[in-house]
Amino acid sequence: MRERGHELSFTRWWADEAAPGVDDYDWLVVMGGPMSVHQHRDHPWLVAEKAALSSAFAAGKRVLGVCLGAQLIADVLGAKIVQNREREIGWWPVRAVPVADDVAGARYAFPSHATVLHWHGDTFSLPPGATRLAESDVCSQQAFAWGERVLGLQFHLEMNAPAVAEIAAACADELEGGGQWVQSPDALVSGAHEHEEAATALLHRLLEAMESA
Repeated sequence: MRERGHELSFTRWWADEAAPGVDDYDWLVVMGGPMSVHQHRDHPWLVAEKAALSSAFAAGKRVLGVCLGAQLIADVLGAKIVQNREREIGWWPVRAVPVADDVAGARYAFPSHATVLHWHGDTFSLPPGATRLAESDVCSQQAFAWGERVLGLQFHLEMNAPAVAEIAAACADELEGGGQWVQSPDALVSGAHEHEEAATALLHRLLEAMESA
């Protein structure tokens, strides 16, 4: 984003920082976290973050949500957030859901298959008026667009190998007990070396599509 001339600011909600006013930014990018969108008592800043999302939608801003960020977008748009039938942690494939060219959000059409990094236990229903873009074997809601300027990704495209190694070490307790769709720390890191280049290219393509919206 910096290479394309954008200026970035960061809001650390958990540190009691407040987001800029809706007139002071063009894009809102909401990243991930280990909490549920419903944990208002434990994380009261979620209420302010949801309010910021609502304001961004009303103002027609570009909004990208990643993992928890996608769930927050879905929640604010009226979807239901529930536990997924499986925890999905690791480099697993997603496949495109066919989208007609004249449907809102068609600019974000996915490749037929892509291997991406997952780290989630919750999922969501498709928000009213949204277009479903991608799915996996154990989670039908992997990506969606709402209109032309709002995009939710349940998975991560932004994580390189050092970042994956860091989160695998910091969140090792989430890998304990495993499961069919939970990879080991070694598999997570080796998967990053194998797939991060393609994931980064897909991220750039989606950001370029949003930039032109």
